[in-house]
Amino acid sequence: MNSGGMTSWLSVRLWLPAILSTTAGAVDVIGFLVFGGLLTAHITGQLVVIAAHYVTGGFGRVGPILVVPVFVAALGVIVLLFGGIESKSKSRRALLVLHAALLAACLGLGFRFGPFRNADTPVAVLAGMLAVAAMATQNALGKLALVKSPSTAVMTTNTTQLIVDVAALLRSAESPDELGETLLRARVTFLCMAGFVGGCVAGAVLELRFGAGALVLPVVLAALAVPLGEQKGKNL
Repeated sequence: MNSGGMTSWLSVRLWLPAILSTTAGAVDVIGFLVFGGLLTAHITGQLVVIAAHYVTGGFGRVGPILVVPVFVAALGVIVLLFGGIESKSKSRRALLVLHAALLAACLGLGFRFGPFRNADTPVAVLAGMLAVAAMATQNALGKLALVKSPSTAVMTTNTTQLIVDVAALLRSAESPDELGETLLRARVTFLCMAGFVGGCVAGAVLELRFGAGALVLPVVLAALAVPLGEQKGKNL
């Protein structure tokens, strides 16, 4: 691979997951604040919230109850539609475009009908489910077209992987090639984690000021990810 190709590959592998992680962090915190406790990117967390409120009998919102079935259904449809595409670059582009379109649709509803003082209204639930479908698309993207990248939404897994890689680098027991790959993976994982935290902070600040309009941030990030993802990368 020539130096230009290597630079392009590193650019995609380093920065595309970081941008997507920032997007997930922003969508998660904005969705939580705008749509009445909706965790769009963290299904495990949503299950905990539902279980806790169901047991205590103090939970009746529609959106959080629909998150898991909508996420599963959207993920299943996406995999059926895009899982058979042999070219990872083509499937990556299609998924990134769909991801951005779903977030843009959510933003459009937010601008038109927000602020959602009642998170159980049909339009608020629909907007929230569009965000959930966008995060399902992002998770599918990681499995179908960014297979070498860390998770862009699950930071517990990334924290574990980062600690494992840092320990491996400190031991220096692997071959130079393996150490180089471990170092690169650690860099990408760290950028994903930093991006997610940054997205959470920025999303929360913007939501306090602009309400559902804060979704402009993840929409812009998702749009920026499309041309970056179109660059040809190796072993993504």
